[in-house]
Amino acid sequence: MAPVRRRLYQRWMFLVAFLPISGVLCFSELFFIKEPHDVTVMRREAVILDCQAHGESPIDVRWLKNGVKVVENERVYHLSNGSLYISEVESRRGDKSDEGLYQCLAQNTYGAILSQKARLTIASIYTFAIQPMSIVVTEGSVARFSCKISAHPPSIITWDFNRVTLPLATERITVLPSGVLQIHGVQREDAGNYRCISTNIASRRRSTEATLTVTPAPRPRLPQRPRIIAGPQNISVSLHQSAILECMATGNPRPIISWSRADSKSIDVYNTKVLGNGNLIITDIKPQHGGVYMCRATTPGTRNYTVASANITVLAPPSLVEWPESLTRPRAGTARFVCQAVGVPTPQITWLKNGEKVHSNGRIKMYNSKLVINQIIPEDDAIYQCQAENKQGSVLSMARLIVVMSEDRPSAPRNIGADTVSSSAILLAWERPQYNSDKVIAYSVHYMRAEGLNNEEYQVVIGNDTTRYIIDDLEPARNYTFYVVAYMPMGASRMSDNVFQHTLEDVPLRAPELSLTSRSPIDIQVSWQPLPDKLSRGRVSAYRLSYRISTDNTVSQMELPGDKTQHLLKNLQPDTIYLLRIVAATSVGWGEQSVWTSHRTPKSSSARVPMAPELHLEPLNCTTILARWQLAPRNSASVQGYRLFYHEESQSERAPVQLRALENTYTFGGLDPRKKYHIKLLAYNFVGDGYQADQTISTPGCVSVRDRLVPPPPPPHNVYTKTNSSTAVFLRWGRPAFTSSHALNYTVRCNPLGLQNASLVLYLQTSEQNLLVRDLEPNTKYEFAIRLHIDQLSSPWSPVVYQSTFPDAPTLAPSNVKVTLIEEDTALVSWKPPNEPNVAVTHYTILYASRSAWIAGEWQVLQREGTITMSLLEKLKPGQIYFVKVSASNKMGDGPFSHTIELTVQADLSSGHDPRGSTHSTGFSDGFYHLDQKSMTGITVGVCIALICIIICAFIIICRGKNRKFSAVKTCREGVNTSASAAGHLGSEGPAEHADVSIPMMSLNHFIDTKGGTNLLINYLGPVQPSTEKKEKWFSFSSNVKKDSEALQSMRHSAASYQPGTTVLTYEEELSMSPDQPTTLQALLWRPGDSEGSSNSEGSHATGDSGRYSHDETEMTNLLSGTSSRPPSLTAEESVGLDCSTPPEEPDELREESHTDLKLMESVENGCFHHEAQSSSESALSLQVCETVCV
Repeated sequence: MAPVRRRLYQRWMFLVAFLPISGVLCFSELFFIKEPHDVTVMRREAVILDCQAHGESPIDVRWLKNGVKVVENERVYHLSNGSLYISEVESRRGDKSDEGLYQCLAQNTYGAILSQKARLTIASIYTFAIQPMSIVVTEGSVARFSCKISAHPPSIITWDFNRVTLPLATERITVLPSGVLQIHGVQREDAGNYRCISTNIASRRRSTEATLTVTPAPRPRLPQRPRIIAGPQNISVSLHQSAILECMATGNPRPIISWSRADSKSIDVYNTKVLGNGNLIITDIKPQHGGVYMCRATTPGTRNYTVASANITVLAPPSLVEWPESLTRPRAGTARFVCQAVGVPTPQITWLKNGEKVHSNGRIKMYNSKLVINQIIPEDDAIYQCQAENKQGSVLSMARLIVVMSEDRPSAPRNIGADTVSSSAILLAWERPQYNSDKVIAYSVHYMRAEGLNNEEYQVVIGNDTTRYIIDDLEPARNYTFYVVAYMPMGASRMSDNVFQHTLEDVPLRAPELSLTSRSPIDIQVSWQPLPDKLSRGRVSAYRLSYRISTDNTVSQMELPGDKTQHLLKNLQPDTIYLLRIVAATSVGWGEQSVWTSHRTPKSSSARVPMAPELHLEPLNCTTILARWQLAPRNSASVQGYRLFYHEESQSERAPVQLRALENTYTFGGLDPRKKYHIKLLAYNFVGDGYQADQTISTPGCVSVRDRLVPPPPPPHNVYTKTNSSTAVFLRWGRPAFTSSHALNYTVRCNPLGLQNASLVLYLQTSEQNLLVRDLEPNTKYEFAIRLHIDQLSSPWSPVVYQSTFPDAPTLAPSNVKVTLIEEDTALVSWKPPNEPNVAVTHYTILYASRSAWIAGEWQVLQREGTITMSLLEKLKPGQIYFVKVSASNKMGDGPFSHTIELTVQADLSSGHDPRGSTHSTGFSDGFYHLDQKSMTGITVGVCIALICIIICAFIIICRGKNRKFSAVKTCREGVNTSASAAGHLGSEGPAEHADVSIPMMSLNHFIDTKGGTNLLINYLGPVQPSTEKKEKWFSFSSNVKKDSEALQSMRHSAASYQPGTTVLTYEEELSMSPDQPTTLQALLWRPGDSEGSSNSEGSHATGDSGRYSHDETEMTNLLSGTSSRPPSLTAEESVGLDCSTPPEEPDELREESHTDLKLMESVENGCFHHEAQSSSESALSLQVCETVCV
């Protein structure tokens, strides 16, 4: 029986564990087959919004419009498949219109799911927002008309000319889809009336007519720098739509339009084309198309251009990158769902439970795009959906939470009670569960504030050895709710009954903040805001107001009722500084007094100065305060501006902020959290300063006392900056991945790089995720950082990004322009850069012309780089008067020209002298020295002499090295007369494979004494023969035949001990050392009796007996071994006694080969192979093996 029971128990446990998991893994109880989509219809047309759900029956489908249930009637009703049918779409105002956002809700026994949102739009066309305007243009220039209208669906724009459809056959006319008409090269026949027609499925509208007037162009047409009259504008385009960037420029000659990206990326050529004469259109736009585009208009053949730029923001609907997954959790467990989405703008995440929005409470929290459910109860078993939504659309994903119940869990704790201990503590007591109390291992105490919504729930876990607990971190004078849960190893009990209890009052934590104004020279209006509940810690029953003159210690006091928020102090002294403070009280006692606040009463004068403005202060977050004001209603004095003072309490007052009369707001940024600031505002006019308004305000804490352990929100990410112009930078950033029902706002910090004065840092506030920062300095590098604020919490600053503004086009001409005649036909023009800060100059343009050319408008143009401030004017004609002017330019455009300078070129100058009596002159041209004729002649002669010397030296080196180029080729011959040391060699049996080699190193002229001394000199080429012949140190053009013959005779008398088939060591002797040494030609043609030698080519690294090797010999050896090596079948025995010689009468062919760098000689007549191989060791000596073969 025991095995049977064990198997049954195992199967039961398997079913208990598998069934819930299978329900999650196979979750398909409810889902949509079809969902509604956006639709645009005509009024009174019929429309069907699709919705089909699949799942376990029965399925109930309902429809929501703008979140409210759709009521069926004879015009609107549900179809059998769940779709919604509207027989006649109505467009009446208010709720009676059928326009709106529709969703279908499907529900069955497992829960409910909500479909995506679908917008129903009724086709319409509105009035024109922009109408074409009449213009007057000159013949040959450009004309532009524009119109703009809102329509659903978007309308098609066409144009009429004199109430006839405008033909577009000519390339001069371009119509942009955005509603712009461009006419290039305007002609007289283009004059007339133009209007645009907007057409869609709803209707057609015609704009008012605009007249084009064409005036004759002046003759001749003067040159005109390029000017962009209609540049691109910042636009936001939805994904897969088309973006149009307009660029229309004028100038003479007609400028060329080109496009580029500010980030230097290439423009997509597949989806981009140029429309008309320079407009850029991008079809099927994608995220990678976003960025700053620059339009450049350039005068042909010059570097004159101007630039305009605009930013394209690609809007994308939400798309999920992380989906929630279905979960199975036990009762009292924790479930976490994660959902991440991307899109532009950043999508907002909303969580739905069975089709209804989830709100945060004590157990349920939403943060960082996560849904966390603590202390799971059976009611949490449902279908949860993550909805990501932005202006481009919405997307949903769903998951199910299955709650598993345990049968043997303990019952809930009983008889829970709460008693107030103090203003911050409550004692909680309970009894153990009635059932299974012995299985309890711990208790969990939960409490939260009873008033308000979305309150945070707190939890404390204690052991099972007690049923009492004091919660001592509560707020005074607050109502709280409590419950207790018992835990066991396999789960938790149900929640106990809730119990409510309140804490006692306490003295106020802080005094109110005062606001002081004067209505006359003898009074002060004192007002304050009631303390918030967190600071009052109970009901305020009274206020005590104290005041005194700053120079007098006598204090006057008065008590005011707790419901009063203002008081007027009368009969004061004019032009006197008063100090005031206030304190609040509850039923428990008086709180802490505020610090003294100063206020000066106005002067007693009949002059009319402005009254004190009505000042309102509002903390936007823990580091920012917004000040707003307006003039008093009874103020009759004129106002020239405002002076705003602020300083932290107990610190000295700062210099005032000067504001214009039209301004009525100011934002204080970069403040410290939890600090009091005193702010004073006054208006002034030509008479003097007006009455002042004083107010004190505290910045909130970035983290409240309750949330001290809660980490701050993450900073904004993906901060992106783009320069829009010379004074504006566009910023865009991403919202961190967390969800909150509270509103977000951002602080943007902006300051020039390396700023020393912290008071000049600019703080800007916005609730959007982008901002255009204006009024910046041109050609300046700025640093930007962003932080977000939510529910009194502030994030850290984002990483700093840097961006430079474009330079301004020069507005001033170059200064100190001077023209000096330095030769009879050459003048030097010099200038200084424009006296403008933050303006970069990339190039200068010099125009000069003679008087006759100037009258005809024909200027000669020179351009110089921005670092050069002088130039030469060459080929000037004698007897002429020239006009010269200079302008500065950069990539943003051209600056004005300087005043015209006259230069007179004399006609009677002598040919050999310049006008200043100098025969030589040197100037600058393009940044290089300009040299005269004599200087150029001297330089040319010097260069020629240097080249001749180099050629001669190279020729000497070649001729001297030619005698060392070839190594001597070893030859062997049978029957040679051997020396005495060679008489004992092996006989007919042949030599052994490793026989010793005898090498003669001594000649008859050398000796060796008994101590080993010798008169033999050996250098890196071998033994040195004494010679009395004088070495030639100059050109070796004479014949060396005589020397060669003498050397040949001396070598014939030399003897060598040689054994056929053995290895012979050779050395090389220098040609100039001895007349007995052979030349290269003789070495190749020596007779059998010649002594052995070796020639080292020039550049060799061999050095006598060192360990280095000769590179030239190695190459020759490798070549010989690769082409003329002996066949392996030929043995030493076969070569014994064979003749291996080279006859003295060699053919002419062999001589030619020896002179043409051949390193292999083969004699066919006697079948002799000469083989030279390099030893395997790293010796510097060259080994030569000679083997003989007889046929």
